[in-house]
Amino acid sequence: MIPPTFYVLGIPIYGNTILSPMEGYSDQPYRRLCRQMGSAMSYTEFINARDILEGNPYVSRKFIYNQEERPVVFQIYGDNAIALLEVGLRLQEYGPDIIDVNIGCPSRAVSGHGAGAGLLRTPVKIARIIRKLSRLLSVPLTAKMRLGWDDASRNYLLVARIIEENGGAMIAVHGRTKRQGYAGAVDLDAIAEIRQALSIPVVANGDIQNVADIDHMLAYTGCPAVMIGRGAIGNPWIFAHQDREQVSPQQVEETMLRHLKAMLDFYGPDGLIFFRKHASHYLVPYDLPTELRVRLLTRENVGEFMALLSETLKA
Repeated sequence: MIPPTFYVLGIPIYGNTILSPMEGYSDQPYRRLCRQMGSAMSYTEFINARDILEGNPYVSRKFIYNQEERPVVFQIYGDNAIALLEVGLRLQEYGPDIIDVNIGCPSRAVSGHGAGAGLLRTPVKIARIIRKLSRLLSVPLTAKMRLGWDDASRNYLLVARIIEENGGAMIAVHGRTKRQGYAGAVDLDAIAEIRQALSIPVVANGDIQNVADIDHMLAYTGCPAVMIGRGAIGNPWIFAHQDREQVSPQQVEETMLRHLKAMLDFYGPDGLIFFRKHASHYLVPYDLPTELRVRLLTRENVGEFMALLSETLKA
């Protein structure tokens, strides 16, 4: 048998690539597809603690999962330890393997209210959240973080140690600050520094576009795995360690139709509408004429979409 790549508090993780949690993209259909391709864990889209506490009827779709996705990670965000604990206690009843706290989202709508990357400005609050949840939840607690709020406050070692010392079982690190967003180079040295300073697993994240990037990040940082976000949109084959240019048009069509079917099964008639953003990314390498691209991505009938897609990829 192939041994686990690493463990999260006794949970074996097989594989060294993981689909990153992404709002609007890492839903159940795409997580499942990427898991089948080789993603080692399934992180949900992040779940707003307030949505759970206020009974938002739409949020439940975020934590629906298939058993073959395991290990499944529910990612939550908020800035209040008591509220996050209540949310964690409620969500663990749905059977996740792990609960993860988002300490990295740079969106103003999140970080501007003190959650996500906003927590990096209040390490004491991070300590309170991690300590309370890790002690009172029955599943392992992990966190996803950035290097700091901005270049003047790169407190990543402090934050990483706080997470570990207060019971965190794993950390995923995006190698940029909140202020950088997704601009500028990922700081692999900082990720490596965190990995060397901690005894819990550290997963590296940021700017992986191809297999060479995976290999380089693993070798440079010493991390057991990498987390792939934007580079995996429209490119699930990266989890099979296959570069996009190696994927034939036939494989692309087969995978897109498989993904579309899963979207229709999950969302019902709206599945085609929700699939359009994925289709747009799948088709980027083909440099389609604008008119054809618009025709394809505005089809409202599934049969018409499938027929035009087939015609397009065979051209």
